[in-house]
Amino acid sequence: MRTVDALMFKGARTILDVCVSVKRGESVCIVTDHAKEPIARVLEAAAIERGAETVVLVMEPRERAGQEPPDAIAAAMKAADIVLLPVSRSITHTYAVKEAAAAGARLLVMTDFGEETLVRGGIEADFQESRPVCKRVASILAEGRSLRITSPGGTDLSVDITGRRGNALYCIVEPGEFSTVPTIEANVSPVEGSAKGRIVADASVPYLGIGLLDEPIIADVEAGLITSIRGGRQAKVLLDDLEGHGDPASFNVAEVGVGLNPKCRMIGIMLEDEGVLGSAHIGIGTSITLGGSVKAPCHYDLLMWNPRIEVDGVLVFDRDKVVL
Repeated sequence: MRTVDALMFKGARTILDVCVSVKRGESVCIVTDHAKEPIARVLEAAAIERGAETVVLVMEPRERAGQEPPDAIAAAMKAADIVLLPVSRSITHTYAVKEAAAAGARLLVMTDFGEETLVRGGIEADFQESRPVCKRVASILAEGRSLRITSPGGTDLSVDITGRRGNALYCIVEPGEFSTVPTIEANVSPVEGSAKGRIVADASVPYLGIGLLDEPIIADVEAGLITSIRGGRQAKVLLDDLEGHGDPASFNVAEVGVGLNPKCRMIGIMLEDEGVLGSAHIGIGTSITLGGSVKAPCHYDLLMWNPRIEVDGVLVFDRDKVVL
């Protein structure tokens, strides 16, 4: 075993023991691709060590975030007790994940994990300790009717969240649930067509090779859709990709989320960046796994620093502090 594999075992044990609470004899399905297979093999070894019936399924890396996995893999996900997803490009916002959760699986999303992600950073957080605050923020989102998010960088976006569920992702899952790891976040999917205002991403867009932002990306929003994107080189990369899908749903405002993991770092990797305490993200594209009804060709997140979030006119989150 390589030294780095031994170091990764600590994170793998956290995932198996804390996040999914694997039991002897349970079925564990690990879905990966050729680029992330070393991560999958460490998880496999930890699962076997715990007496789980474990299978690793290796597919070609998806061409884009939000693309469905092969049908055979989707079927295996539905049949498993536990599904772990160390993949290069996100398959979180897919029917495969939604249907596996509906079948009772416990799913953990590990998009773009590197070896270091299993060793340090967000994976070192106390997920049990974070659970009550994360669930409380999600419950406020579920009970609310209107949400406004602003930031010093220039974001000012208002959305209707009436009747929408609040999603608490704190890296611990029960049957029928999925969570990302190591991000800890609470999010909500706005009512379709309701978002209006401006998004200014000044932290990260951890997709398409963009990562940490050199300069802000500014997106104007009307009737639930992004109507314009401007900025520098990175803004053009995002706009060209969205337009390349040829589907207006790619511009849908799908999510408002807030990071709650004090151990996460802004490094240009999605599941680290989105959990950073003191940040928020606006998801665009697909919303079906978050409580919305839009299935787009993609799902990307635009991250900003120091957000203020008001629900029904009451301040809930202020820069890096939860206000309850």
